[in-house]
Amino acid sequence: MYHEQVHVSVMDDEALPWVPFAPYTNDVYLKYFKLDPIRGEMIVLMKAPAGMELPRHHHSGTVIVYTIEGRWKYKEHDWIAGPGSVVFETAASSHTPEAVGDEGQVVVLNIVVGDLIFLDANGQVLAIENWKTGLQRYLSYCEQAGITPRDLTAFG
Repeated sequence: MYHEQVHVSVMDDEALPWVPFAPYTNDVYLKYFKLDPIRGEMIVLMKAPAGMELPRHHHSGTVIVYTIEGRWKYKEHDWIAGPGSVVFETAASSHTPEAVGDEGQVVVLNIVVGDLIFLDANGQVLAIENWKTGLQRYLSYCEQAGITPRDLTAFG
């Protein structure tokens, strides 16, 4: 019987740092689990304070968001996501996320394929985020904090 060798890896939440979402804000933190150069995918936790609005952005690929803590919404829609909810965003969608409420924080797990393109009020591109910018941010933070970085692009 043929057995294909399968690579499975486990990333321990406590072993990874919360990285400020610089240069955009120091109030939002990201915890990168996987930055996949083959699929152009990021698996990343994000936490933001309640009441915060994030910049409008456009997705070149799909995004899956699982809410762990807090409540959030898109200004362009009338639903509110809370703990345990899953939001699936199709490729080529644009929206403005905001954390709902006056206290606490929102914590979500994001699986992002492709680019996040941040837009200004006129639809002009302000910045592009993807696995490469995530890797640069993570490595830079680890260097500044004196942390030995893990290879978040590895498959084993």
